Amino acid sequence: MPLPDGGNIAWPPEHCGPINTQIAAWAAWYSGDAEQLAAIYAGDGSNSTAGRDFFASETGGMKATARRVFDRVRRWFWGNRNPSGQPSNRLHVPIAGDIASASADLLFSEPPAIKADDEPTQARLVELFDDGAHATLLEAAEISAALGGVYLRVCWDETTVPDRPWLGAVHPDAAVPEWSFSHLTAVTFWRVIKTDKRTVVRHLERHEPGVILHGVYEGTDEHLGMPVPFDAHEETAWLTEHPRLTNGNEIPTGLGNKLAAVYVPNMRPNRVWRNTSQASALGRSDYAGVEALMDGLDLTYSSLIRDVELGKARLIVPQEYMTSHGKGQGASVDLDREVYEAVRTMGADEGKIDLKEVQFDIRVDEHEAVISGLKTTIVSSAGYSAATFGLDTEGSAMTATEVAAKSRRSLITRDRKTKYFGPGLADITEALLGVDAEMFGTAIQPQRPTIEWPDAISEDPKAVAERVELWGRAEAASTETRVRELHPDWDDPQVTEEVQRIRDESAMGVDPAEQFGDEFRAGEHGADAPPDAPPDEE
Repeated sequence: MPLPDGGNIAWPPEHCGPINTQIAAWAAWYSGDAEQLAAIYAGDGSNSTAGRDFFASETGGMKATARRVFDRVRRWFWGNRNPSGQPSNRLHVPIAGDIASASADLLFSEPPAIKADDEPTQARLVELFDDGAHATLLEAAEISAALGGVYLRVCWDETTVPDRPWLGAVHPDAAVPEWSFSHLTAVTFWRVIKTDKRTVVRHLERHEPGVILHGVYEGTDEHLGMPVPFDAHEETAWLTEHPRLTNGNEIPTGLGNKLAAVYVPNMRPNRVWRNTSQASALGRSDYAGVEALMDGLDLTYSSLIRDVELGKARLIVPQEYMTSHGKGQGASVDLDREVYEAVRTMGADEGKIDLKEVQFDIRVDEHEAVISGLKTTIVSSAGYSAATFGLDTEGSAMTATEVAAKSRRSLITRDRKTKYFGPGLADITEALLGVDAEMFGTAIQPQRPTIEWPDAISEDPKAVAERVELWGRAEAASTETRVRELHPDWDDPQVTEEVQRIRDESAMGVDPAEQFGDEFRAGEHGADAPPDAPPDEE
């Protein structure tokens, strides 16, 4: 299927409307921006930068749709409109961002091992998956946790990076996917490269098997508009001189029937879109189902801050103590003044004028109890343990086993996510190797690698060292076994070299336990030990 012809075509396409509305809500929570939350739930963002970015108009587009959707569900704290001209006293707690960040750290704090059968290919993988690629995977995992999924695509530009291709992450609301039985068959990425009051310029990048198609369109907020030449805008002028450009807008990838992009769902099934054909293959966000709890958390924190503001000490001052500044200029009281002239008054309290102090209680304990309960419920419903977010109050040192026990919920969620990220990472790595061989002429064999995930929790090095030392003193394990225990990520050549270095440094030669095996361990002196003396006869 080619790129759209343009014209009065809705963009994003109409079938993406409900999907992007939900993603916009998740994105608002992920952003940690109070303006975006108000724009989503109350439609108050039309005069703010965030609001203009989210919505096109007050009466139409996503803004009206989102507000109608969320207003039907419940009364939201972020759905309350602020009185005109009054500053907002609503406080937002960025727990959604913490959840997405924690998810990325659980998956990629230590990068997975990506292994190929061919040695030159493996060496090239080490070069391609450097710290930059690791950072991209962390970014992709965070986007996926927040927005329900992420796209990974192969990028290359011989003019800026002349020696390699690289991976890039694309947000799901900047893509129009096409599916066949939950498998991605094509996808159109798009971005706005220029906008003004009347015109919106979009760049569309369509990925099909073996080819990438590009198009530039000048339209409006809601419509794609007509295609224009690449060199009509500086951001896409490079396509005009691309050495592999064919048929005016196609760039072959050399991947045959494979795409240069993949979709990685956060987790499935998507409970919201399970009966929506165009969205059932999409993943679900970690925030799905906990939006109301996060809204309640913001309400509670805002209530606590309101208590703090009301808890300021205030004085009720008699009018007689006020100093007038003239007609229409108001009056004030000098709190540093030490001497006042007595004023005669009427009534039972004649001659008595009091200054009254008013100070409301700050309900800290009540608010903290609600906040703690909400936080624990939010992270648990999102699939994580309280200990992952420091909500476990026990501060004593723990072993790796104890940490794993307290973090079991988080580790289960991590394991589920690796089942989705692993195949996607293997597919895009195969495409990356294919583009590397095709575009950069590297002598490798493009293949689908294996993905080996590291342990989520590393054991305390001190505990490992103490255990290995005890094995050595008890002669319970060979030097090789102890080296493998201390360095589980080493391969056989590395282990052999380390064993030899230990022997050379200690001048111990060959380990007797390795040379004689069970016979050496049978007795203190081995096979040459004298027989035990017979027991004394009575």
